Amino acid sequence: MSNKIYGIKNCDTMKKTFQLFDDEGMEYEFIDYKKNVPSEALLRHFSDTLGLDAIINKRGTTYKKLTPEEKAALDEVTSAIPVLREKSSMIKRPIIQFGDGTLLAGLEKDVILTKK
Repeated sequence: MSNKIYGIKNCDTMKKTFQLFDDEGMEYEFIDYKKNVPSEALLRHFSDTLGLDAIINKRGTTYKKLTPEEKAALDEVTSAIPVLREKSSMIKRPIIQFGDGTLLAGLEKDVILTKK
């Protein structure tokens, strides 16, 4: 299994992630949420492994524009997944699935370099 990086191409954090992988000679496949809506199964896997709070980006403008009802829906996996599929910009970036199957949410250089 190769490294997979999930996210949105134009995000600054994603650009830093690509640069790190490229600089370190680490191969990866990029999966763009805007071109490939994440499946329910994939989001469940992320949530089951990392925790729901770890995969929701609450700092971005998409989250801040949500109604109180939509924000409340993000408290439970079952109701959060449809919201995350519809508004994929709210998924933490990057989510990296390493070749060994482990997952990482966010750009953590030290962790990434241990997987080199």
